[in-house]
Amino acid sequence: MGKKATILDVAKEAGVSVATVSRVVNKQGGVKQETEARILAAIEKLDYVRNAIARSMVRKETKTIGVIIPDMTNPFFSKVISGIEQAALNDHYFTIISNSHESEAREEEILDHYLQRGVDGLVITTANETGHQLDAFMKSNIPVVAVDRQLKQYEVDTVLSGNREGSFEAVQHLIQEGFRRIAIIRGPQHTTPGLERFKGYLKALQMHGIHMEEELIVDGDFMEESGYQCIQRLYHMDHPPDAVFSSNNLMSIGAVKAMKDLNWEIGFEVGFSGFDDIEIATFMEPNLTMVSRNMEGLGEVAFKYLQRRMREPDPSRPKREYIMAPSLIVRESGRRLRRHV
Repeated sequence: MGKKATILDVAKEAGVSVATVSRVVNKQGGVKQETEARILAAIEKLDYVRNAIARSMVRKETKTIGVIIPDMTNPFFSKVISGIEQAALNDHYFTIISNSHESEAREEEILDHYLQRGVDGLVITTANETGHQLDAFMKSNIPVVAVDRQLKQYEVDTVLSGNREGSFEAVQHLIQEGFRRIAIIRGPQHTTPGLERFKGYLKALQMHGIHMEEELIVDGDFMEESGYQCIQRLYHMDHPPDAVFSSNNLMSIGAVKAMKDLNWEIGFEVGFSGFDDIEIATFMEPNLTMVSRNMEGLGEVAFKYLQRRMREPDPSRPKREYIMAPSLIVRESGRRLRRHV
């Protein structure tokens, strides 16, 4: 293996000082266009790569994509990331993963950092679907794919789950099992999953002629504690529901914990179903009826959409929307159980 080229070798080849090469490599400006072109040509000829920044200057790519998700603790996003990472690795891309903690301001900081790092593309589950935190990033023309939540004011490819269809199936199953006063623990209504799952709930009630009761609609925030508090509220009503549908996995965990603490027996005293299958669903007694979706598959599709945009950057190409159908895993909690005598 030959000796690696140094910054001094690049300077000699381009006929400039080491300081001038450094200014170009570190994007400090103040170098004439023709001089910069000569330095870049020398970098390419000598295969000098001090770091990823130098490589990206020459080849106009970093082979790196940014990923932003709102909650790293949510198993759903962990699996989506796994799907993105594997698909990206297969195409020799590396991923930088950041957690916005559902903060629009934090998301904007991350986006600014990604711009400085020169990522080739972005996959994002945004903290605010209608916010302007992406304005500066979108002007950079770096390809963006939205996953699980939409970016309503931007023309970007989007990968979603069948949220409305999944919640409709879950609630309809409860109705078919004989439950009538079915409560919903909603997710935030400014998010695509929160709103669409609520619409599926309403559709199921309407199709089966069940009147919607306002008191049975309680609002969570997609976090475990809110699921716990919502069950406390429902249980202590004068006329509690006979079944509950929870709009995401973390709220389902909180809801089940609350039911256990209250000795509100799932399957016997109250039916239960939730959105997003979770590991504890099969360990519970009774085990839980849940809407399941291919989380890794969502990540894989998101990267494939991004991959095409990175390879064929054509802003005039219409945006695409992919909706992955979920399935209902029927277990004991969604049935009316009877005690063995």
